[in-house]
Amino acid sequence: MGHHQNHRILMVSDFFYPNFGGVENHIYYLSQCLLKLGHKVVVVTHAYGNRSGIRCMTGGLKVYYVPWRPFYMQNTLPTIYGLLPIIRTILIRERITIVHGHQAFSTFCHEALMHGRTMGYKFTLADLSQAICVSHTSKENTVLRSGLPPEKVFVIPNAVDTAMFKPADQRPSIEEIVIVVISLLVYRKGADLLVEVIPEVCRLHPNVRFIIGGDGAKRVRLEEMREKHSLQDRVEMLGAVQHDQVRSVLISGHIFLNSSLTEAFCIAILEAASCGLLTVSTRVGGVPEVLPEDMIVLAEPDPSAMVQAVGKAISMLPEIDPHVMHKRMRELYNWHDVAKRTEIVYDHALKCSNQNLPERLSRYLSCGSWAGKLFCLVMIVGFLLWRLLELWQPADEIEEVPDVILPDNHHEEMLHQSQ
Repeated sequence: MGHHQNHRILMVSDFFYPNFGGVENHIYYLSQCLLKLGHKVVVVTHAYGNRSGIRCMTGGLKVYYVPWRPFYMQNTLPTIYGLLPIIRTILIRERITIVHGHQAFSTFCHEALMHGRTMGYKFTLADLSQAICVSHTSKENTVLRSGLPPEKVFVIPNAVDTAMFKPADQRPSIEEIVIVVISLLVYRKGADLLVEVIPEVCRLHPNVRFIIGGDGAKRVRLEEMREKHSLQDRVEMLGAVQHDQVRSVLISGHIFLNSSLTEAFCIAILEAASCGLLTVSTRVGGVPEVLPEDMIVLAEPDPSAMVQAVGKAISMLPEIDPHVMHKRMRELYNWHDVAKRTEIVYDHALKCSNQNLPERLSRYLSCGSWAGKLFCLVMIVGFLLWRLLELWQPADEIEEVPDVILPDNHHEEMLHQSQ
C-alpha cells in the first residue's frame, strides 16, 4: 500500500468519554489505532461534569475537555465564533495538520471544522477536503444533501473490539429465550415501537423475557407498558448500563433487538453479534449493510413486522453457534483496518489544494439565494475575527507542546489509571 506520512490529528466532537455511545467508541478506538500507527492524535470535546481541562488516556491520547456546558442531549449551544480562540490555540499548540470532525449533529464538530478551514487546515459539509461515511446509504444521503462530489466521500465502516465482546463459555439454555435491548430510550431509537412490540411478543411466546438496558425520556413509557400488561416478571429494566458492563448483559441473552427509526450504522449490533447474539433490527439507514443475512433478521419499523421478525429469529436460534458468529465478526470488522483506511483519506486530504477566501465564498454562494449570502457573511466575519486574533496574539507567541512518546508497556498501566 506504500508508506504513509505521519499526521497530527485533531478529533473533535461533542460526544466522548465519560459519555458512552457509538460515536464515543468510534473516536476512542480509532484514535488508539492511529496512535499505534505512529500518528499524533488529540481529542477536543466539551466538559463533562467536573471533568474539565486536559486529561491523558490510554496510550498517551490527550483529551482537551473545553469548559463549555451541553444544553441538549450532550450538544453544546451553537455560538458560531465562541470556540474560535480556543480551537486556534489548540491547533497551534499541538501543531495539528488534520482536523477530523465526528457526528453531523455535533455543534462542537461543525464550529471546529469551520474555524480550522478558515485557518487553512484540511477538512462543514459545504467546505471540506474529504468526508468519511460509515455506510453506503450514509454516503448517498451526504452526496445528495450537500452537493459534494462522490469522489470526495469515502465509506469506512465502524468496527468492534472482538477481544472485549466475546460469547460466554456456555450458551444460555434456549428453553427460556432472552431478548436484549441496549439503547437510549428516546424517540429516534424507536422506544415507542418497543412499547407496542414487547407485549405482543410476550403474548405469542410464553417462554420469552426481555432485558432492557438504557435510559432516556421514553423510559417512563416502557415502565407504564410493563405495569399495564403485568409484565414485571418478564421485562427487566436495568437503567443506564456502563460500557464495561454491556458484554455481561449481552451474553445473558439469545437475541438482540434494535428498533431504531434512523441509524447510519449501529455499533451496538456489532457488539451483540460479536457476543454471539442473533439480531432483529428495523430496516433503516445503513443497518442492512452491517451483517450478513444469516446473522440478522430485518423488518420495517412497524409493530406487526417487528413481531413477525422476532418470531422468525426465535425459530432460527437452534442453528446459531455463538462462537462461530464471533469468529466471523473477528474477520469482518477490525479497528486496525479502519485506521489504515482512514490513513488513506488523510493522505488524500493533504493533497487537496488550499482554497483562498474568495474561492470558498463562491462555494457558499451556491448553497441558495438567501442561505448562500448568509453563509458568506458568517465566513467573512469568522475570517476577520481570526485575523484580529492573529494581531492580538501572534501564532509564534503561543507555546508549542512537546510530543511525549510512551513505550508500549505503559498502555495497560494507563488504561487502569484512566478508568
